[in-house]
Amino acid sequence: MDEVKKRIGFLGAGNMARAIAGGVVRAGLVRAEDIVASDVVLQQREGFTRATNCRSVNTNREVTQFADIVIFAVKPFHVADVCAEIAELTRTDQLFVSICAGIRSSFIEKRLRGTPRVIRVMPNTPALIGCGATAISAGRYATADDIETVRRLFDAIGITVVLEEDLLDVVTGLSGSGPAYVFYFAECLIQAAQKLGLPEDAATKLVLQTLYGASKMALESGKPLSELRQAVTTKGGTTEAGLRVLSEGGFSTLVEKCVEAATRRSRELSGETEATNR
Repeated sequence: MDEVKKRIGFLGAGNMARAIAGGVVRAGLVRAEDIVASDVVLQQREGFTRATNCRSVNTNREVTQFADIVIFAVKPFHVADVCAEIAELTRTDQLFVSICAGIRSSFIEKRLRGTPRVIRVMPNTPALIGCGATAISAGRYATADDIETVRRLFDAIGITVVLEEDLLDVVTGLSGSGPAYVFYFAECLIQAAQKLGLPEDAATKLVLQTLYGASKMALESGKPLSELRQAVTTKGGTTEAGLRVLSEGGFSTLVEKCVEAATRRSRELSGETEATNR
């Protein structure tokens, strides 16, 4: 894979920064010596360096002066302060990427100098093991080349889709929060099996492998999900009986309400951040 040939700086050295840095280094996109991360917490800096073999520093200003691509990887409520800290050091040739939930590209654009090129990204936690699902959207001044660069970086830790920014709150409610929904469903399946007599360790092993195998089959078969479901569902059989209970219990409506609630909260958080930092 061809190198990106850019120096990357992370503002924040937490788990997601480590996942991205480690992924792009392993993929041969960026050399370890061309990556640096900042964090005020010594343990975070040490953890970043151990996990990635990349350098870490204690000031955001040093990262900004070093990097061609600056990635905001801080808590959303810190973004305004970080922008104020680095604004005078930014360059017109730099690209800014935000992985901060609920922070719109315009929020960062207004707080940096000139017409900064900003890309907003919404990854999810499976990126930590190279299996992330990431949505990417361009800010007002970002270019098609910027999108392609960011896509290459995040493809190193999973898959990517490019969307309009207005849809990223939906992405947050779907794939951003989605791992928690899957974990909860798995917990419920395990609890149900235990009530019917299965030991917890056996139930856990069977459920997790079922989720893994079904996901792998869905990804690799190329068949519609409905076709895969129907292939397991014999008329008058056990699967049909179980699915009937889910249907009659309003399972699809509950899932819809779940994603709607998470999407709505993402939009509320975006608005709250804007209001707090006017």
